[in-house]
Amino acid sequence: MSKPKLLTVPEYKSVKEVKLPAKETALIVVDMQNDFAHPEGSLYVPSTKSAIPAIVRLLKKARRGGATVVFTQDWHAKDDPEFKIWPVHAVAGTWGAEIIRELQPGPDEPTVKKLRYDAFYGTPLEHLLRLKNIQYLVFCGTVSNICVLHTAGSSALRWFQVVMPADACAALNEFDQQSTIRQVSFLYQGIITTSDGVKFQQENP
Repeated sequence: MSKPKLLTVPEYKSVKEVKLPAKETALIVVDMQNDFAHPEGSLYVPSTKSAIPAIVRLLKKARRGGATVVFTQDWHAKDDPEFKIWPVHAVAGTWGAEIIRELQPGPDEPTVKKLRYDAFYGTPLEHLLRLKNIQYLVFCGTVSNICVLHTAGSSALRWFQVVMPADACAALNEFDQQSTIRQVSFLYQGIITTSDGVKFQQENP
């Protein structure tokens, strides 16, 4: 067996602060469900523990600023073909598919149930965003290099501006986290920042 090669992450730009027009911005909370974000979940991602406080801060700022908030929810049938790739998870109607207690959606915040990694695939997500004239999408949640990345990439291909507060996204390991940030920055021309750096700005009266 050959010795593993040490890789260096290419440089990417990160900004300290990004000011976004609240009415044209949506915070997309990706798959923060029990099976991924609770220690007893079937596909628990340990780094979600540190991402949760950052997501809570983003939610408070988005709600206070008047930005749109959308949750995505992995939602599978019991015989979903995806279970040939991954252990059984997020089966429709089960505890594992529920969004974690700390991040419950508000009464006017839609939850988009998705079948695969990409939250635009087979869902009304784009329609919901276009109705509100959304131009900017702030992504947080789990898993960084799977559902977050695929949904962020799909949004960029639809010409939404992607914003990624990296501390609010959880990956299974640091390699996956850094490669995701690099892809979002380089391939999708996304804005990389932190949860504290995201500012939702209201229009002046």
